[in-house]
Amino acid sequence: MKITRNTVVTVQYKLSDAQNNLLEDGQEPITYLHGGYDNILPAIEKALDGKEAGYTTMIQVEPYEAFGDYDPSLVRIEARDKFPSPLEIGMQFEGIPENGDEDDGAIIFVVTDMADGKVVLDGNHPLAGMALRFTLSVTEVRAATPDEIEHQHAHGAGIHDDDDDEDGESDHYRSVIIH
Repeated sequence: MKITRNTVVTVQYKLSDAQNNLLEDGQEPITYLHGGYDNILPAIEKALDGKEAGYTTMIQVEPYEAFGDYDPSLVRIEARDKFPSPLEIGMQFEGIPENGDEDDGAIIFVVTDMADGKVVLDGNHPLAGMALRFTLSVTEVRAATPDEIEHQHAHGAGIHDDDDDEDGESDHYRSVIIH
């Protein structure tokens, strides 16, 4: 079966930077609903369109096609007392960018440093500003179910929605709004 709109595609991948430094070994495959549903980077979808299981390729995706350019205005320094304890580097918080509008929605900030009663937060995606190389191997292609098309994402074994645990809370995000 060829990869077309409304097919569910499973892909093994490796992710490297433009200098071929391995960033992610892709031990778990990606399974997504193909056809412009924003379930995967558009450049990857374009590279796989019309292909079949067994197809392998390597593509380079520039920052504008991936996670955007690094935006220094998304780095903030806040007082430590605005945050819960314990606080660790790598923790994530939801917040509105400086000079942002609450109507635009919150973004996720990551704690990148702490010192002298201050916390450094970065709202950029960790891969922002980087050209990325994806080695892709299509392992399965199947027709999407009507339910998958209605929900606009693949369902079933091996699908990871939001890393939610049994109480529905994500293990990666704290819902502390920073202003």
